[in-house]
Amino acid sequence: MKALPDSPPREALAGLVERVTFHNAESGFCVLRIKARGHRDVITVIGHAAAISAGEWITAAGEWVNDRTHGQQFRARFLKTSPPASADGIEKYLASGMIKGIGPVYAKKLVRAFGDKVFDVIEETPDRLREVDGIGPVRADRIVAAWAEQKAVREIMVFLHSHGVGTARAVRIFKTYGTDAIQVMTENPYRLARDIRGIGFKTADTIAMKLGIDKTAMVRVRAGISYALSEAMDEGHCGLPVADLTPLAEKLLEVPAELIATALDLELADSVVVPDRVGDVDCIFLAGLHGAERAVADKLLALATGAPPWPAIDADKALPWIERRTGLTLADSQKAAVRLALASKVLVITGGPGVGKTTIVNSILRILAAKGVALLLCAPTGRAAKRMSEATGLEARTIHRLLEVDPKTGGFKRGPDHPLDCDLLVVDETSMVDILLMNALLKAVPTRAALLIVGDVDQLPSVGPGQVLADIITSDAIPVVRLTEVFRQAAQSRIVVNAHRINQGQMPELDRPAEDSDFYYVHAEEPEVAVSRIIELVKARIPRRFGLDPIRDVQVLCPMNRGGIGARSLNIELQAALNPAGENKVERFGWTFAPGDKVMQVENDYDKEVYNGDIGYIGTVDSGTGELTATFDGRAVTYEFGELDTLVPAYATTIHKSQGSEYPAVIIPVMTQHYTMLQRNLIYTGVTRGKRLVVLVGQKKAVTIAVCNVSGRRRWSKLSEWLRSPVRG
Repeated sequence: MKALPDSPPREALAGLVERVTFHNAESGFCVLRIKARGHRDVITVIGHAAAISAGEWITAAGEWVNDRTHGQQFRARFLKTSPPASADGIEKYLASGMIKGIGPVYAKKLVRAFGDKVFDVIEETPDRLREVDGIGPVRADRIVAAWAEQKAVREIMVFLHSHGVGTARAVRIFKTYGTDAIQVMTENPYRLARDIRGIGFKTADTIAMKLGIDKTAMVRVRAGISYALSEAMDEGHCGLPVADLTPLAEKLLEVPAELIATALDLELADSVVVPDRVGDVDCIFLAGLHGAERAVADKLLALATGAPPWPAIDADKALPWIERRTGLTLADSQKAAVRLALASKVLVITGGPGVGKTTIVNSILRILAAKGVALLLCAPTGRAAKRMSEATGLEARTIHRLLEVDPKTGGFKRGPDHPLDCDLLVVDETSMVDILLMNALLKAVPTRAALLIVGDVDQLPSVGPGQVLADIITSDAIPVVRLTEVFRQAAQSRIVVNAHRINQGQMPELDRPAEDSDFYYVHAEEPEVAVSRIIELVKARIPRRFGLDPIRDVQVLCPMNRGGIGARSLNIELQAALNPAGENKVERFGWTFAPGDKVMQVENDYDKEVYNGDIGYIGTVDSGTGELTATFDGRAVTYEFGELDTLVPAYATTIHKSQGSEYPAVIIPVMTQHYTMLQRNLIYTGVTRGKRLVVLVGQKKAVTIAVCNVSGRRRWSKLSEWLRSPVRG
């Protein structure tokens, strides 16, 4: 059985802190040397504490681990501190610098003067401190204030622990609210979900229940409205019809509809949520998403007005010039696209694989660069940015890096007051960009600049809320070049041909090819058979036939996470087959991590500069320091074991998570078990991720279901409407 993060502690420990070897004030992570009750030698304890000092008494719960480098250590899942009681402990505590105004010299003087009653004197008769030689009114006041702060920290940590909050989360709560933590949590624990990264509604709800807040309390139901809309946001919606929101909130909160109606009125009155119509349907939006859609529409329309920021370019001269420079002959459709781009301030270029998007973008960029136009290139993921750099020969950055993300806030340094310095911004893989990121990006684009939006609108929409590229195209407010002609060289690829067949609602060619091909179908009627065939393909057949590395070059892409043939289950099977863990491993959050494993980051981490969907490889696992190091694009990133909920093994992943990436070889299981997710744009997106090889494994019936299903799920957004009929004010 894997050790889950909240599994019950196995052993209790109590003792005196001899030395604080390491303490990170931000995360609370600490390494302590403890003289523990019942242990002859001083032991090492690893855990989290908001504040810790030599001389303090700790009680801890956790388990023993044996580290190759550091030997035996106690890993505390729970750690509580209390003031030292003995004169010796008190002196050590005061000498540690924990109380401002007291160092080793004054620690000795205070203990000599007051013995083990020092803390009572500081708290109850602080005037007596001035009996000690060298302590005047200023130093006495400083000591009293520092002691009060330490006492508050200790009380807050005890309060949080007693309400089931683990130490690492307790540190985060204390860092956010300081001495107001108890008051905030007592009045409205649901603020935690709003204010603290990593704490969601469910965690806040658990704390609220322990604090005795009733299920039907209005503070809970109001917070639940935003929670229900956030759940919808995870499905890609910016808002929800009122008719859908009420039953969803009823189900999530288990409270009557009348209470939800009352809570909704209060949330609307406070402008936490916003009413609006999409078409003729009454909807409710989270205020931030509603504002973001409106701001994107306004900025796109503002950018689109006026002439481009470069002098008029004679396309009749520029087109033959670029053909000579590149040695390529542009088709009429490509020439028309280049002409339009040279004359437009905002333009969308969309189309599938093999239609020449890269050729057109390159031609545009080279013509404009020759005219001295300042260019900036970006894409939503590191992999997409890297591909863009390779294709254009120009630097392309992720949107986050371009906007200079601030790790502390998750906000961006670039914006209206500090705009990007460019004449033209090119955004690639725009189908992946959600409404919040597009809003942040457009805020940073100077109004005089031009904007070129590139992407494949037939792919899956963004994982985050909105459907920005599709909404821009359907609005007809911005000029669009839709490329459909597959060029001769690309037409020799069965990947390209079959991708276009799928997109047009035709079955891909699944018959065995007469000669070597880049697209294959392997039949498997049962999930167990499919699993064994996938393992055989990844481990042996593809590496042997195509000379590809099974871990780095072959990616299994699943329609969904769940089920025996889902990404979660396949990850466990593939990990065991390709990189079985030895002694040096860590088990956290239901996964095993070991050196050599392929892993994926599953949420944005601005401190570490790794983002949702980034793939890395584990280098080292160090049980002594409680840390793991993984390499992302050649850059080493360190994770504390407690942070491993942001990493998952990535031998298999979902097609959604693969957006913006390309892999040398892709294997896609397509089974009727995936019925709820079998959609045309999903299979199309999966197939277009493969560069040299795509293998479908499963049933023809399931492929047919996917190709015929164009319904997808409607996303509730208003961007397209606002672009068609802007409302100012």
